[in-house]
Amino acid sequence: MRVAIVLFLAPSGFAQHFEFQGQLSGWAAASRAGSSNFQFGLRYIPTLSLTKSFANSYALDAEISVNTYAAAMGPGMGHLGTSGTLSPYRMWLRFSTPQFEARVGLQKISFGSAAILRPLMWFDGLDPNDPLQLTTGVYGLLLRYTFLNNANAWAWGLYGNDDLKGWETTPTQKKTPEYGGRFQFPLFKGEMAFSYHHRRIDPGGSLLPQVSLEPGPVPEDRFAVDGKWDVGVGLWVEGTLGRQDFGFFPMKYQKTLNLGLDYTFSIGNGLHILGEHLINQSSAKALARGDTAEFTALSLDYPLGITDRVRGMAFYAWETGDWYRFLTWQRVTDRWSFYIIGFWNPESYRIIANQQGKSVFIGRGIEVMIVFNH
Repeated sequence: MRVAIVLFLAPSGFAQHFEFQGQLSGWAAASRAGSSNFQFGLRYIPTLSLTKSFANSYALDAEISVNTYAAAMGPGMGHLGTSGTLSPYRMWLRFSTPQFEARVGLQKISFGSAAILRPLMWFDGLDPNDPLQLTTGVYGLLLRYTFLNNANAWAWGLYGNDDLKGWETTPTQKKTPEYGGRFQFPLFKGEMAFSYHHRRIDPGGSLLPQVSLEPGPVPEDRFAVDGKWDVGVGLWVEGTLGRQDFGFFPMKYQKTLNLGLDYTFSIGNGLHILGEHLINQSSAKALARGDTAEFTALSLDYPLGITDRVRGMAFYAWETGDWYRFLTWQRVTDRWSFYIIGFWNPESYRIIANQQGKSVFIGRGIEVMIVFNH
């Protein structure tokens, strides 16, 4: 990957278009979860993009970006601990035609019909309440072909992604590849898709104590179906079935189903309402009932004008009776964005399974964020 980008940057690459952009964001948050907590942070993501177009509508482009981050967090102004990082954010090279693309390197791979509680969050960790929608990428090769009727076929191979991704609670075995694919096609007034992914997991790194005792590596296969249609209201379904070939742990199957709909009411500037219900279940057999967790999400979004909008979101965890509540005001201009987020949540943040306890949105509090794009 590094060699490919170096060759592209060389004069022999005849780069036609060069662009440098960046996003600078700063935030301050105060919350109360048992005791008071304060957090201050600064992040800068510079992005270098290069594009070369050829005859016959062929194109070669690349993107390199870095995530630089520093934060201070603690129970009081005199007791703040600091942390920071400097890591690659995106680093990929792509060859494309009007109907085909091949992209290799550190990239974002995201798909599916659900909007908030996404069973198909296989390769990203997007938090629905993050204004910037930042997520770690994955190293791999993605191939995608689009047919003339707008159907499209995907194929991917991943390697070197040892950290947890999406809903994963058990990491991929180191130095082992992952692979899969997806086929999406038009159906009635919408579209439908089937997806598949295979990997080998390392039980020793699992967040689940019962799984961590399992000898590894363990093969894992995931299957999914999703679809979205316009039937007067927006309607979608997204479901996954995963099987982990454990030798001792009985819960070999993981099933997730999302049902959602949305509609924009002609009230004032247009009130957009979106609702989703998620069922997550682990069981010993594919068709058997097992341990179940359910989430319901509701979002109300209203534009106050060209630059301002407010959004309210609520999540309910049926098993624990926990509520997660957010109210966001945002103003977006050409270069500047401003956010004020009020939240009232439990002391353990569990909307994304493998990010428990790592979010700024723990307890009751407020966050102010300012973003500058250049």
